[in-house]
Amino acid sequence: MMQWPDLLSLKRQGDRLKRLRIEQDPTRLGFEVDYDRILFSTPFRSLQDKTQVIPLSNTDFVHTRLTHSLEVSVVGRSLGRMVGKQLLERHPELGAAHGYLATDFGAIVAAAALAHDIGNPPFGHSGEKAIGTFFSQGKGAEFAAELSPLQKQELLDFEGNANGFRILNASRAGVPGGLRLSYATLGAFTKYPKKALPKKPSKHIADKKYGYFEGQEALFQDLAAELGLAKRAEGFARHPLTFLVEAADDICYTIIDFEDGINLGLISEDYALEYLIKLVKDSINTKTYHAMAHREDRLSYLRALAINTLITDAAQVFMAHEDAILAGTFDCALLDKSPYKAQIEDIISLSVQKVYQAPEVIEKEVAGYKIIADLLEVICTAFVAKAQDRTGPYDALILKLVPPMYQADTTDTYELLMAAATYVASLSDSAAVHLHNKISGKML
Repeated sequence: MMQWPDLLSLKRQGDRLKRLRIEQDPTRLGFEVDYDRILFSTPFRSLQDKTQVIPLSNTDFVHTRLTHSLEVSVVGRSLGRMVGKQLLERHPELGAAHGYLATDFGAIVAAAALAHDIGNPPFGHSGEKAIGTFFSQGKGAEFAAELSPLQKQELLDFEGNANGFRILNASRAGVPGGLRLSYATLGAFTKYPKKALPKKPSKHIADKKYGYFEGQEALFQDLAAELGLAKRAEGFARHPLTFLVEAADDICYTIIDFEDGINLGLISEDYALEYLIKLVKDSINTKTYHAMAHREDRLSYLRALAINTLITDAAQVFMAHEDAILAGTFDCALLDKSPYKAQIEDIISLSVQKVYQAPEVIEKEVAGYKIIADLLEVICTAFVAKAQDRTGPYDALILKLVPPMYQADTTDTYELLMAAATYVASLSDSAAVHLHNKISGKML
């Protein structure tokens, strides 16, 4: 059984002394420092031009990964505080003996939620698939043929969550330990606490994907030991607060992607009332709703009520299943246990049909596949050529385009291919298009 005092560890990479909550500066709490470090980081800023739903959208009101991440962090903060308050009532020793407050839970969940998409490549989830496809077919498959089974699987199933864990913790010259976030925040961030292999079918939500690359194995083992994560056959149990981070993400993409679809004209506003009323029927003030003259205001009102409903519901599900969560046996998302599950599934189904599969989305995802494949081919070729001392004139030019911090000073093929993949994943949508134009001979 996992224990809350361990799970709320303030330890950071490289620490030699234990950090105690009761000794924290109340004006600069460690969990709040985590949030600040993520917010001001370069990888987080690049999310402003990465796809949430509509790649390279020309409209102002469609969400990017950055606005989505900010909204998820706000929802996560509320959810964490709500659960934290109830946990402190249930486990008063957390406050009395250790000094934890409800706001600590909110700060941890908010920081982890802020970072939850930080490792995602350009062009949305199709970007992950495009990287994997490159290494399973054509030139990429030739490169990957020399790798170990685990190394190859990491590239075939390139995972934004694992890349995010790498970004948050990657050491650079003069910057050991990367952002050096607290282990509590890193634990809450890790949705899939396992390696890419073994890859076995399982209904347990922690087995759906993987959460860290081979290069972060030692760090993750230290993290799991410090937090006291329960062991499972394929890895570890999730940090309990991960379920809240996931719920915040699920709430936002369910409701807000639906709202984007309506604002884009892909979904009729009539559907908004029809679908959302089932979530807000107990809290809506119909007089207030009908007094709003503008569609955007009506949608914002319904969205706020729907999100509040789902936050309250997710917190109730968490508290009802706390024992199973701490034991590592709770095997699904919180919203899967929601009494509103059918309504949520209806909204997501309509979004898939009308938004995620809209021609504009499909067309740009197709272009994204080609862009990512072309970039990986020239960059992997240049990296391998340099390692083998056979750099040609074109390879030399490509190397000048890639920032030094993304170039691995090694002859190890896995490290070279992972460096290429993580560099391409770091690009924003527009930067990927711009770089692709360059290698395609287009000057503009």
